[in-house]
Amino acid sequence: MNQFSSMFLVGLLLLLQACGVTPPLEARHQPSGLNTQFNSGQLKFSDYVADSRAMITKVRSESNVAELDKVVNGNAPFELKPAENCPKGSGKPYRRGVLLTHGLTDAPYSMHSLASFFQENCFRVMAILLPGHGTQPGDLLDVTWQEWAKAEAYGTDKLAAEVDEIYLAGFSTGGTLSVYQALGDNRIRGLFLFSPALKITPKASLATVHKIYSWLIPSAKWISIMPDKAIYKYESFPNNAAAQIYALIQEVQAQLHEHAVNIPVFTAASQDDTTVYTSATLDFMVHAPHTSNKLVLYTIDTKKVPPNIPVGKLELVNSVFPEQKILSSAHTSMTLPLDDAYYGMMGEYSSCIHYYPDDIKKYDACNKTPEQDLQGELTEENLKAGTLRRLMVNPNFATLKISMKKFIDNLP
Repeated sequence: MNQFSSMFLVGLLLLLQACGVTPPLEARHQPSGLNTQFNSGQLKFSDYVADSRAMITKVRSESNVAELDKVVNGNAPFELKPAENCPKGSGKPYRRGVLLTHGLTDAPYSMHSLASFFQENCFRVMAILLPGHGTQPGDLLDVTWQEWAKAEAYGTDKLAAEVDEIYLAGFSTGGTLSVYQALGDNRIRGLFLFSPALKITPKASLATVHKIYSWLIPSAKWISIMPDKAIYKYESFPNNAAAQIYALIQEVQAQLHEHAVNIPVFTAASQDDTTVYTSATLDFMVHAPHTSNKLVLYTIDTKKVPPNIPVGKLELVNSVFPEQKILSSAHTSMTLPLDDAYYGMMGEYSSCIHYYPDDIKKYDACNKTPEQDLQGELTEENLKAGTLRRLMVNPNFATLKISMKKFIDNLP
C-alpha cells in the first residue's frame, strides 16, 4: 500500500467515525491490566481458582455489574471431585481426570453441565479460564494464543499430578487448544471436542491490518462493538481475538499434516455451524484413526450421511424441533441443556446480538419476547424465517450424555 492509499484510507476511516458509523468505546473496551498473560504456573489449582476469582471480582465490580457473586461463579475456573466410591489411581487419588476448556469470548460457565456429567462418571474435573476472558472484552486486545496454551498446559500438569488417565474436553477454541495439547503430550488418553474450531473464515488472516491505523482510530481494533449484555461471555469482539484463533488453528493444522491424533476422540458438532467450518471437523475425524472414535453430528437432514466416516463412528441427530420453534442446532448449542437458567429456553439471556446495531427494533423485540422467537443457527435461511434467537442450548443434551457414557465405557 503506497503513501497516498494509506492517507486516503485513514481519511476515509476518520470520516466514517465522525459520521457515527461505529458505536463509542467504553471503559470495558480497554485492557484491565490484570488479565492478558498466564502467570499462575507455580500455583496449586485451588490457589489458581482463588486468584482468578479475586481478579474477576476486582474488574467486574468496578464495572458496576449486579449480582457479583453470580458473575464471579460463572466466569471463574473451578474444580470437582468424584464420589469416594469411584476407582482410585495407581499411587494417585483418582483413576481418570478431565480438563475442561471454554471457547473464545466465552467463560467456564458453558462447561458446568459437562463438568457435572464427568463428575458423575468418576472423573476428577478441572476447568480453566483462558487469559483475556471473564473480566472485560478489552482484555482480549493484547492476549496471544500462546498464553491460552500455557493455561491449557498448566491445567494438564495439575491434573496429571492427581490422575492416572488424562482427558481433555474443549468447546470451540477450547477444542482447538485440546488438540494442540494432545499433539505434543503423550500423557493425554483421549479428547472430547464440542464444535471444535479447526477452520474459520480466511478473512481472519487480515485481522491484523487494523494496526496500520488503529493507533489513530481505536475503534478500528474492534470487529464489533456491542452492549455486552451477557454476563458469561463477551459480545464485543476485537480483531486480535480473530487473529489469535486463526494463528492457533494454522499451528494445529500444520501439526496435523505431520501426524494424526491417535487417541480416542469424541466429537459433537453442528452441520449448520456458521462460526467454524464443520467440514474441517469431519475431515479431522476421517483422519483420526482410533477405533473408539465417535462423531455426533447435529443436522436438519439425518438421511444425508457425510462421506468417508464409518457408520459405526457416526451418530446423526435431528436438530429440528418445530414444537419448540427450534430450526436447527448452532455452534453455540452443544454443551448446555434446555433448562439452563441463563441460556435456556426460558433463561435470563437471549442471544439477539446479531441484530445490533443494524436493526434495533428487532434486537429489542428479540430481547423482550424470547418465548415468541424462533431459535437456531444464524444461517441465511433461518434469519429469513422470522425473528431469530441464536440457539445457546442443546435440546438433545440428554442423549448426548448417553452417547458420551457409551464412549467412556468403551475406552481402552
